[in-house]
Amino acid sequence: MNPHAKLIFYTSLILGTTITISSNHWVLAWVGLEINTLAIIPLISKSHHPRAIEAAIKYFLVQAAASALVLFSSSINAWYTGQWDITQLTNHTSCLLLTSAIAIKLGLVPFHFWFPEVLQGSTLTTALLLSTMMKLPPITILFLTSHSLNPTLLTLMAITSAGLGGWMGLNQTQIRKILAFSSISHLGWMTIIIIYNPKLTLLTFYLYSLMTATVFFTLNTTNTLKLSTMMISWTKTPMLNATLMLTLLSLAGLPPLTGFLPKWLIIQELTKQEMTTAATTMAMLSLLGLFFYLRLAYYSTITLPPNSTNHMKQWHTNKPTNTPLAILASLSISLLPLSPMILTTI
Repeated sequence: MNPHAKLIFYTSLILGTTITISSNHWVLAWVGLEINTLAIIPLISKSHHPRAIEAAIKYFLVQAAASALVLFSSSINAWYTGQWDITQLTNHTSCLLLTSAIAIKLGLVPFHFWFPEVLQGSTLTTALLLSTMMKLPPITILFLTSHSLNPTLLTLMAITSAGLGGWMGLNQTQIRKILAFSSISHLGWMTIIIIYNPKLTLLTFYLYSLMTATVFFTLNTTNTLKLSTMMISWTKTPMLNATLMLTLLSLAGLPPLTGFLPKWLIIQELTKQEMTTAATTMAMLSLLGLFFYLRLAYYSTITLPPNSTNHMKQWHTNKPTNTPLAILASLSISLLPLSPMILTTI
């Protein structure tokens, strides 16, 4: 892709995200979402592979429908209340329409079908943008309207997202699809707490983005797209693969690692809100996700394929140190001791 075109697309992504997260007016928020959508589509389809073109078309249609619902919901609210302020969403129909629109944009169950397919058709860098940066504007809109939304509907969508994200990731062999279902599962954790403690949702999103960025950058460095190639990626960069194993376990939420912090705080907050059943259900459903994270960790470091004759082993050579990746990996693994300081900000 032309460097100038790439610069324009990435700048438009940043601009669209900034407009949405800083706006108080529904139309401005909608404009930011549209800029984001139009900027990411060329990045999805830049490889000119039929799978990439299909992913770009699916993404465009889904996001266009969701944006239309956002505009429709805000118009109904403005019709009944006479103002366009995002925080003043008071009409019941508007609240339900907006919840559906944001669920479509995020890929929450039952509107999740497009997300794994689009991620599978994208490059690893674009998949990272779709999993992290493109989720920020819809989550911000949820954050601003959280006091108006229906708690029962959000809790139901969150629990089904956590369950289905873990369940459907069990039999996948493509790593991008596994990470897509991982994203759906994590979005369930973010959604269930948005009404009771919105800042905790943002903290969960930031830590999830940090860990996901580390995983995607590591996979990009070792050029790993599926489990069969992950089995021999340790021959390229043994230390990086060992770090990848710890990052995956952190993404799963195992205790001494960074990923345990948001799940711990969310379960604690749900218990305070007397939602013990929901907290227990979420904790049990996270075991489904833990299974495929453990499988990824096992493949990345411990095992070799039974018959590796189809793969040329690429033995470790001296490569330049990737400092940003090392910093990201360290943060993804070791932020839990800072939890007292993080807790003072929420």
